[in-house]
Amino acid sequence: MDRTTTLIEKSHQGDEEARAQLVQENAGLVWCVVKRFLHRGAEVEDLFQIGNIGLLKAIDKFDLSYEVKFSTYAVPMISGEIKRFLRDDGMIKVSRSLKELAYKSCACRERLQEAWGREPTITEIASELKVETEELLMAMDASSEIESLHKPIYQKEGQELRLMDKLPEQEEQEDRILDHMLLQELLTYLDKEERRLIYLRYFANQTQSQVGKELGISQVQVSRMEKKILKNLRERI
Repeated sequence: MDRTTTLIEKSHQGDEEARAQLVQENAGLVWCVVKRFLHRGAEVEDLFQIGNIGLLKAIDKFDLSYEVKFSTYAVPMISGEIKRFLRDDGMIKVSRSLKELAYKSCACRERLQEAWGREPTITEIASELKVETEELLMAMDASSEIESLHKPIYQKEGQELRLMDKLPEQEEQEDRILDHMLLQELLTYLDKEERRLIYLRYFANQTQSQVGKELGISQVQVSRMEKKILKNLRERI
């Protein structure tokens, strides 16, 4: 058992010193995430404090049975906490460089799709544009329209359905974010068919049945392949 895991275990048992030690030792990780959100109208120190809230949530919610590093789990938790803070305060401002990158990614995607006869992966688009996958994803995320979670999306006979009512449970969101991070880091280990399956499932949000039709295999085969791929990717960490 490594030092971080030991401290997390102690923290879960109520050891406040271990919890404080984890916060101190992961301050650099929080700063790395904070740097992504500079120049958006919020004070750096405020972002750091909000990031620490995300870090504390990661410490408290981290399952020791996860086959991933704590830092891999913590990054989306920290980032998500800062994003919520910025969005709630109406502070998100997309920089020109991010807008330009998002535009270039759309043009690149269309060009590669036409040339290759298939949908390019995020990793392939990033490689073509000579940028980091994380930077590309950030640009695409920042350029998307931000809507209020309380915005009505359906109204009939006095009943109202809001956008927030369609969101999955927090645990499901965190699991999906975690899987996305794993896939982005490890897609290069997959062969062409495996990358296609993962892209359709996790980036195009298709069901296993839909993926099966595209790949010419059954839903059961898709399910087995998906489980095997994710298991192999986690073992590579």
